Amino acid sequence: MKLLFVILCCLSFTFSAYAQKVQSIPTIYIDKSGTMRWSDTQKEASFYGVNYTLPFAHAYRAINYIGKSHKEAIDKDVYHFSRLGFNAYRIHVWDVEISNGDGQLIENEHLDLLDYLIAKLRERNIRVLITTMTNFGNGYPERNENNGAFSYLYDKCKIHSDKKAINAQANYISQFVKHMNPYTQQSYKDDPYIVGFEINNEPCHMDTPQQTEDYINRMLSALEKAGNSKPIFYNVSHNMPHVQAYFNTKIQGTTYQWYPIGLVAGQTRKGNFLPYVDTYNIPFDNIKGFDKKAKAVYEYDPADITYSYMYPAMTRTFRSQRFQWITQFAYDPIDIAWANTEYQTHFLNLAYTPGKAISMKIAAEIAYNIPMNRKYAKYPNDTIFDAFRVSYEQDLSEMNTPEKFFYSNNTNSAPVMADKLESIAGCGNSPLIKYEGTGAYFIDKLEDGLWRLEVMPDAIQINDPFSKPSLKKEVVTIAWNEWNMEIRLPDLGENFTIATINKENASDRLSNGASFLIKPGVYLLTKNGYTPVKTWNSNTKWNNITLGEFVAPEAHAKIFSVVHQPAKVVETNKPLNIEAQIVGPSFPDSVIIYTDKVSFWSATNPYIKMKRKEGYTYQAQIPTDMITSGIFRYNIIVCKGKQNYTFPGQTEGNPLDWDYIQNKYWESKVVDENSPVQLIKITNENKEIETYAIPETSYILKSIKENLTESNSMIFNFKTNDTEARFFWRKYIKDDVNTRKDALMVAKILYLNIKNAIDLKKLKVGFVTSDGFTYTTALNLDKEKQIYEVRLSDLIQDKTILLPAPYPTFLERSFTPDTSIPFDVSKIEIIQMSTIDNVSENTSFELGSIWLK
Repeated sequence: MKLLFVILCCLSFTFSAYAQKVQSIPTIYIDKSGTMRWSDTQKEASFYGVNYTLPFAHAYRAINYIGKSHKEAIDKDVYHFSRLGFNAYRIHVWDVEISNGDGQLIENEHLDLLDYLIAKLRERNIRVLITTMTNFGNGYPERNENNGAFSYLYDKCKIHSDKKAINAQANYISQFVKHMNPYTQQSYKDDPYIVGFEINNEPCHMDTPQQTEDYINRMLSALEKAGNSKPIFYNVSHNMPHVQAYFNTKIQGTTYQWYPIGLVAGQTRKGNFLPYVDTYNIPFDNIKGFDKKAKAVYEYDPADITYSYMYPAMTRTFRSQRFQWITQFAYDPIDIAWANTEYQTHFLNLAYTPGKAISMKIAAEIAYNIPMNRKYAKYPNDTIFDAFRVSYEQDLSEMNTPEKFFYSNNTNSAPVMADKLESIAGCGNSPLIKYEGTGAYFIDKLEDGLWRLEVMPDAIQINDPFSKPSLKKEVVTIAWNEWNMEIRLPDLGENFTIATINKENASDRLSNGASFLIKPGVYLLTKNGYTPVKTWNSNTKWNNITLGEFVAPEAHAKIFSVVHQPAKVVETNKPLNIEAQIVGPSFPDSVIIYTDKVSFWSATNPYIKMKRKEGYTYQAQIPTDMITSGIFRYNIIVCKGKQNYTFPGQTEGNPLDWDYIQNKYWESKVVDENSPVQLIKITNENKEIETYAIPETSYILKSIKENLTESNSMIFNFKTNDTEARFFWRKYIKDDVNTRKDALMVAKILYLNIKNAIDLKKLKVGFVTSDGFTYTTALNLDKEKQIYEVRLSDLIQDKTILLPAPYPTFLERSFTPDTSIPFDVSKIEIIQMSTIDNVSENTSFELGSIWLK
């Protein structure tokens, strides 16, 4: 009995100590004004991070396909979350993978991986918002695996109104929040690192608002009976007729999304999208109860772009609208990011998209440091705000404070106080750091005279990451090379010691002045003659990491790849500059260019040698005497040892081999320097001409009219489901005019071949420039005319139409600038036409070529 008493006392003490420890962890509550606050300090909370779906759906299956460990993948990615400064994680749980038809929770590997992930996030001090249900299948981009779970039994737009479906959801959500995580020894509802729960992902409410209100209240009741006291969130950016119903309930938080340039373009989008993210105006912000609910961004992303300037701009706008939780969708697991198969329209990973990842780190600092409700001037006067800067022209986002200097691309900005710096993160070069590699790097001060350097391997894009996804196609390859790095920090000086501390590396040396050769890894940099105050080694804990931690993909550039975009047009009497990115298992011995004029039978076959400029960039100049009229065709040949590889086509051998049979070339059209600047020519494909309607319930029908004696034309008809609809045509033309700068500068008139206009009196025509500004004029159509002339001097600044449509659908569709910028033809990037008046389904016209002269 005495022994039992001692044991019980010990257990009581242990659990008491554990309870005190748990109680000491601050949690989140939402006050009466709808502000998320910390329980210990009552200060406003701010969260920034990502969605990440590895425990479920395609990401889970893809890890299996390639034979990797799910938990090891989680370990690696969560480490990178910490390096990027995230403190927030959100996931919409695929309920179909952890439930049955009655809503019973199923304990399986998916749930175990979610438990493990939550525990690992907790170790890095990252908080979690869980959306308990998706109410759709687990297939994308594959087919669904119907396992009889309740979300497979009901249509997504009926699941919130069908009585049996609602019962299943109440059963499921109650069990879900009570689920005990074996890795944390706490249920989800009791885990202090779980901020709250969102009931479901992007609900579809098709019944009455009262029914919607009843459904939400039923879920709230189920959660309350389950013992949950955490804040509950609900999506209010869908189903606009139901908005008041959302706010009538006792939800404490509301969730929103933002995809400002649409989704699933199928290719990389180009252009200046800063006007698209200048505002996020919520049209129902005066509704009863709006100011009593917290606001969270459950998902956001500028989809289908590789630029690194957008995340900070969007985060600035979110903060001006009182958002306290901001999570991007979605971070690609490191083990499958090379293929970007999970969600082809999104692409983010520290190793594979280093510039975008560093811009996320900068965006996190904006979320943490910019006060809620702070307002800024209209674009372009808001590209520099507080300690931050974004630039489309430089594809750059930047943070510059006395303590922190972060940049997503090359920058000329000088740090405001270099001698006070404590943290640097970047890609490329800056006044402090010179680095030829393409991976990201982090330089953090541990104490005076001692810094930690982390260098990621090189990432080189070799295919469009936003085209059709496949695990058989690599979109970004990884290379490990040794590059020169120069670090000029006042606190380090010159001739500092470089000591390797990650297990994969082993080399200690001195810098040569401020320069040294470096491979990917983790290093301690120590000022010459300095003895650290503390003992620092690979096992030392620092902030949320261990000093020796290093995560990077293996080099997998097993074959040579050449990434090259040929000039669309070449002018006679002018040399042609050619640039390519070339990466492989090693550096080539040489790279040469052959034209299509070379022959195995010729005694003389001229070639041009390409020279490495920096990193993986090779350049050459084709002299004017090699460029003749018609089409200029050429190959790039990569030479290594006795092997040659010819591109395009990645063919072993070269065009001078007797048995070379490949017939692929890069091509550029050769034109006279005084010829018109062609912007549009109708071909049998014309995928580059995009068509839109506002609202999207209407649309444009197009077909090709081939003509053997004249140029082709494209016929446009209209499906008008809204009589007030306006229709738009646009084409990105920057690549068409890049090599015609002289001709562009003397151009005075825009010519358009438009004919057979039926029931159409006017069109608006003009350009969008690199500033993101639009300049247009009205064009009166005449049945008797085919060629129309628009003087560039007649173009006036207009509002910029935001195409494609953003999500959520309540957002504005145009940007009207306050600043006046004169039209500059050298800045044109997009040609655009639009209807002015109402059109009918009888309306049609034909479009031929468009050019400048």
